[in-house]
Amino acid sequence: MLSQFEHLRRETDGRYASDAELEFAIDYVRSFNLRVQTYLKLQEIEAALVQQTYLQMRALNPAWFVHGNTDVSAKWKRDTIRVLRYVAVAVLTHDPDTFRERMLLWFQTIMRAFGAQQSCSMTYQVLQDIIRQHLTAPQAELVCPLLEMSRRAFGAAS
Repeated sequence: MLSQFEHLRRETDGRYASDAELEFAIDYVRSFNLRVQTYLKLQEIEAALVQQTYLQMRALNPAWFVHGNTDVSAKWKRDTIRVLRYVAVAVLTHDPDTFRERMLLWFQTIMRAFGAQQSCSMTYQVLQDIIRQHLTAPQAELVCPLLEMSRRAFGAAS
């Protein structure tokens, strides 16, 4: 949303915006209540989402939480919470572009440096399944595409 307003500001310098150029703002207003409800729900259930994801991930492969001789479970939880909070803000602001540019590209570099692509891919796949259990279908439709974007960004090896 913010990046779309910035784009609109640049494109309409010195003139009024057309109806088509304002469509994104109208869509945002229509979805505002759902976005706020989803944001608040994510805030409320964050700990449960992360814990359930952790337990499923650990059951799939406990080695994902060990780097060398170090248990990285706490770091995994912090990172997953960080991504989930950025997702919540992107849902609220309807701004996947800023999410991609400011969060995913930066965090992708870190995850690749640690060789965490496989665990990241699985984390955001499992988290999507858990999200669908806790949110309504319309809420999940706002959240899951951002988690899928995260899964692809962090999980892809290049």
